Amino acid sequence: MKQLTHYDIENTQQQFPITILCDAIRTPENIGMCFRISESFGVQKIYLHENSPSTENRIVKKTARNTLTQIPFEYYTDFEKTINQLKAAGNTIIGIEITDKSIDIQDFDFTSNEKIVLLLGSERNGIENINLVDKTVAIPMFGRNSSMNVIHSLAIALYETTNQLRK
Repeated sequence: MKQLTHYDIENTQQQFPITILCDAIRTPENIGMCFRISESFGVQKIYLHENSPSTENRIVKKTARNTLTQIPFEYYTDFEKTINQLKAAGNTIIGIEITDKSIDIQDFDFTSNEKIVLLLGSERNGIENINLVDKTVAIPMFGRNSSMNVIHSLAIALYETTNQLRK
């Protein structure tokens, strides 16, 4: 067995009808990793709140590596207005959040949605207005902790979503 290097690997590049909406994510590392993981999973676009760290931030750049130039992004000011615009464009808004109506992520049928927005809540407060989402999905956890880092949640959600959409 031989471990492969970046030069040995050629990924099948594919883009999916997935948009990421970051609801006031404040940590530069999380913004950078959002770009990196989103590019890895063929996400179409990222929306960042105007108060999130800038893509010019040194830590964002370092964490994102070269993906800042590989995936389109846009800043927004008004959360509700942005959600309504995305809905009007035919997107289903899916919050990655634990609610009393959340569906376990592996039981959610992502293929029944033509265009998907995965909504990430802020690290501290979760999703600003949970009543604006169409559905919520939760990641089953088996330890004592009831939550995980927002970008770890995004990685799991993107894996499950793209795994379903590829079939």
